[in-house]
Amino acid sequence: MPPLEDERRRFLRIHLQIPLFIRGKDAHGEQFMELAKTLDISALGAFLASPRPLAINGFVTLTIPAPSITSSGLVPAGMAPIQAKVKRQQEAGDVYLVGVEFLKPIG
Repeated sequence: MPPLEDERRRFLRIHLQIPLFIRGKDAHGEQFMELAKTLDISALGAFLASPRPLAINGFVTLTIPAPSITSSGLVPAGMAPIQAKVKRQQEAGDVYLVGVEFLKPIG
């Protein structure tokens, strides 16, 4: 019996919706920054819902907005921006479903 797709992955995907800002060049070559969200995420990449089409093989920066809870320095202010490469995308109604691969694993 062949392994299931999830069993072939090096890192488990977590179905988690996280709002984030996505910045880069869209499919038309224009610079942008938009609010998007993850649909699932792993240490190596994410599947996103984006309001605009992105350039396949283009690079984007993902930033997770985090409110400042404390100024004591005991709790990190937020996660560093994540650099990613757009690997695939498909139109789904008024959004684009985009698969990205992180340039460096997270976690």
